[in-house]
Amino acid sequence: MSQIAILTDSTAYLTPELVELHNIQVTPLKVHWKGETFRDGIDLTPQAFYTRLKHETELPTTSQPSIQEFIQIYEDLAQKYDGIIAPLISSGISGTVASAQAAAAQFTRVPVKVIDSHTTSTGLALIVLAAARAVTKGKSLNEVAQLTQSAADNMSTFFVVDTLKYLHLGGRIGGASRYLGSALNIKPILYFNDKGMIDALERVRTIQKALNRLAELVKEKANGKPAHIGLIHASAPERVALVKEKLETSLQCEEILTLELSPVIGTHVGPGAIGVAVYADSV
Repeated sequence: MSQIAILTDSTAYLTPELVELHNIQVTPLKVHWKGETFRDGIDLTPQAFYTRLKHETELPTTSQPSIQEFIQIYEDLAQKYDGIIAPLISSGISGTVASAQAAAAQFTRVPVKVIDSHTTSTGLALIVLAAARAVTKGKSLNEVAQLTQSAADNMSTFFVVDTLKYLHLGGRIGGASRYLGSALNIKPILYFNDKGMIDALERVRTIQKALNRLAELVKEKANGKPAHIGLIHASAPERVALVKEKLETSLQCEEILTLELSPVIGTHVGPGAIGVAVYADSV
């Protein structure tokens, strides 16, 4: 049976327990702030990051691993594995997939399958876990890639931000730009479109209505089927707990994750953001 390595990036925000359980290799993206460089999820805790973000006038920037960094990771993994599956942050908001694909084109020791998740955070986490289950079942690299791609193709990710300021300043605002200048009490529901870019879905009044709408959208996408659900928040545990409670009592959840956004994505959405991701089993 072939040995397949699972590689993802730090924006999946998988817990250390999940990383260890499934033997997942995680490569960090980077945050650059006033001359300092931090590795996402390693050098800067979410709590310290959001505290600083609220008080800084100069926002950080972010960057993906280089082609050479990916080649080195592939080299290291090839010593123990004979295939690599790499679900990564959406190419619509990051150059990570491009770096990984360019590295794979130069690497010949073992085959590498790079999967553009067209999402990030908890949606990416669910896709990585789908890959892990396929590997555990002894699937071939091509079969693992097909199952991972299927999870990505069926994933829906929605989120709400307290302010569009961070998306706008970070250059990731996409179709949500139409909501710039909205009244402060208007909460935009955003999502990842089929190109993996951030787009605007609708607007609601008040954060409570926004949380209710997120739960409704998950139910619509589950459509009565067993569902894989992920929740994510940026320093907003109370908000995410309310949505989780609604979903646990109204849906058949195959799995339900709750994760916290750390610096790379937090830079672009800001504190208070909350997101949900869902894909349904084929039954």
